[in-house]
Amino acid sequence: MYSQNSKRQKAKAGSVQVKNSNNRLQLTFTHGGKRHYISLGINSTPLNRKLAKDKAFEIERDIEYGEFDTTYQKYKVGTALTTVDPVSKLSSSPKLQLSGLWKQYVDARKTGKSPATIRMYGWVANHLERCPHKNPSDYQAIFDWMTANVPDNSTKRLLMHLSACCNWAKRSKLIGDNPFDSMAAEIKLKKVSNDEIDIQPFTRGERDRIIAAFENNRYYKYYAPLIKFLFFTGCRPSEALALPWKNIGEAVIMFNRSVVYDGNGLVMKDGLKTQKSRKFPINVQLQELIKDIAKEKTRPDDLVFPSPRNSGFISWGNFTTRAWKRVMNSLEDIDYRNPYQTRHTFCSLCREADISSLQIAKWVGNSPAIIDRVYAKPTDHIQVPEL
Repeated sequence: MYSQNSKRQKAKAGSVQVKNSNNRLQLTFTHGGKRHYISLGINSTPLNRKLAKDKAFEIERDIEYGEFDTTYQKYKVGTALTTVDPVSKLSSSPKLQLSGLWKQYVDARKTGKSPATIRMYGWVANHLERCPHKNPSDYQAIFDWMTANVPDNSTKRLLMHLSACCNWAKRSKLIGDNPFDSMAAEIKLKKVSNDEIDIQPFTRGERDRIIAAFENNRYYKYYAPLIKFLFFTGCRPSEALALPWKNIGEAVIMFNRSVVYDGNGLVMKDGLKTQKSRKFPINVQLQELIKDIAKEKTRPDDLVFPSPRNSGFISWGNFTTRAWKRVMNSLEDIDYRNPYQTRHTFCSLCREADISSLQIAKWVGNSPAIIDRVYAKPTDHIQVPEL
């Protein structure tokens, strides 16, 4: 029944597992279609492990006879037999709210963090605000609310962040135990093959028809140069939208910043997703495109692809749901795919041209292994050669 390490073991419903989490003992089990956690508040010692096993047996017996105490009060270890740290009393204090702990955690860590991380901090805070259970000691009720009201993948992320927060709070002596430790492992996500679903490059002919459709569209021809650029470079949309004219030289383009959403709006971020910067060589095809979109009075700091309404960033979400979707819908014989397929198309066409994975990886900012496994997935139209 007892496991010395913190790895979860599969058990049938009603079977209570004794778990050692950071040298503190917990009981975990499934009952009534829900996962239950009881933090005993005692260290992992030979005597305490025996006490934990006794409590586990008691819970199993109560479940079998229909006498399970949903308040957990019956299963608390007596204070005379415990080694609870004095600060652990804070974990059940009605004045201590999880949202307050999260704010302290964020304040201690937010310096120097990226806009995306700051946005994530706000995302967690919003969920804590929505949750009707506020005290860390209500961890089971919080878990149940999340699993009932939040998608599984988001619930898993939330529990991971709350566990990190409570680990920090424990080290800071704000609470005695981390009630969310390893809870995220209880959320089982369905495995989805991204290779088969997300990677669907266009053929060369489809690419050219999409470009022509933008060029001939009365309302969205403004975006045609951007579409060409994405198809011809394989760069990420966030990199293209952040590109200034000063980063375009005679022979190479320097990608060294990207556009991200910080929770309030679009902002510039130094560096790229997987690297600080990347150089991309300018071929004849790309050189002609750059000449077509360059303005006589273009300033070095101006964006190459500004919003049609002002000199700011193009809203990628708005572009996708309006311009891209409507133009793609006008091409009835081309299956709809999201605009990120421009990147996959570039990589696949490079592979068709017998460009090495190492070279493609340098051009688009990925590892050769990723190119072989994901981006350079053979397209369906390639015929098997006669050998």
